Amino acid sequence: MTSDFLAAMEARGFVHQCTDAEGLNAALAGGPMPAYVGYDATAGSLHVGNLVSIMMLRWLQKTGHKPIVLVGGGTTKVGDPSGKDEARKLLDDAQIARNIDGIRSAFARFIRFGDGPTDALMVNNADWLDALAYIPFLRDVGRHFTINRMLAFDSVRTRLDREQPLTFLEFNYMILQAYDFMELSRRHGCRLQMGGSDQWGNIVNGIELARRVDGRELYGLTTALITTASGQKMGKTHAGAVWLNAEALPDWDYWQFWRNTDDEDVGRFLRLYTDLPLDEIARLEALGGAEINEAKKILATEATRLARGEAAADAAAETARQTFELGTAADGLPTVDLDRARLADGVPAYLLFREAGLAASNGEARRLIRGQGARLNDVRLDDAERPVTLADLDADGTAKLSAGRKRHALIRVV
Repeated sequence: MTSDFLAAMEARGFVHQCTDAEGLNAALAGGPMPAYVGYDATAGSLHVGNLVSIMMLRWLQKTGHKPIVLVGGGTTKVGDPSGKDEARKLLDDAQIARNIDGIRSAFARFIRFGDGPTDALMVNNADWLDALAYIPFLRDVGRHFTINRMLAFDSVRTRLDREQPLTFLEFNYMILQAYDFMELSRRHGCRLQMGGSDQWGNIVNGIELARRVDGRELYGLTTALITTASGQKMGKTHAGAVWLNAEALPDWDYWQFWRNTDDEDVGRFLRLYTDLPLDEIARLEALGGAEINEAKKILATEATRLARGEAAADAAAETARQTFELGTAADGLPTVDLDRARLADGVPAYLLFREAGLAASNGEARRLIRGQGARLNDVRLDDAERPVTLADLDADGTAKLSAGRKRHALIRVV
């Protein structure tokens, strides 16, 4: 591949499918190309599962092209059935607007917005979808989609095979996404849509629609859906999604998520989720034994720097150094504030582990303690009902809870 963008995508392991690699390679050589990824506004923050496509947009801009972030103010009202067993909860306009604000803030750290030829653009598909007249849309766009083919798509077939309801509203989603691609090509000269492999069918629909209606040549590029070496979906933990926004997940938890990467995933994640040069990544992933932990710290710090900024990354790394290497309770750990009167009476240990986010439920907290995986101030707990009192606090009014060797939190009296 002669284009810097495709060369970087291939070398770093992003590419899974491409509709016309030679054609796209040639088109990229013609100057700054607008390309987009779409994100429905189903939550106030994107999560690590979205990060691969965000990094694709970042590399697109770094190699001289124009990223377009499409937020689904319109399609969020419908709901993408891809990979879902049931319909998404429908959100009102006010909640969608709040979610879009949260998504916008996350992108500002990864790509540069502005009016220049390679500056990123954020657009909302509600600008055109909300204004569609139903009958004219069916006549002009719907006639290009056959029911036979729509029923063959994975997002539809999976739901039907499992005998899960698929509403007519959701069934329209693929048509709306195809229309988005055509509309972006008309409004902004966008020629490339990128996304996860679960969006392949929707992307191809948009390419075919633009060819039939406008005679435009568009392209599609997908990345494989990322799983960890253990087979877990990327970005999911015992506590739920790993959010990109600091309001949704503390900096320490974000850093620690990357620090806990499996040994087998370190090189792959360094290529996908950081800007580090490939020769440096090759050196880091070749480290053996305990030295691989140094590579994990670099991964955690570099990934946190991109999402949260330099100060947050350095603070989280220093918290980790104090906690794990010096054995002290660093201020940067997640902290739960407790009323002094409550601790004076004593609080069962299992409740504190749940409230600190170290266990998802009281039952999980009890099992953690019974399994000898819980510690209070670095001393193993054996009794889930053991009361934690003011006597367990240090001179600063704090105590440290630990779940295993890698997850810690502070309790603090107020």
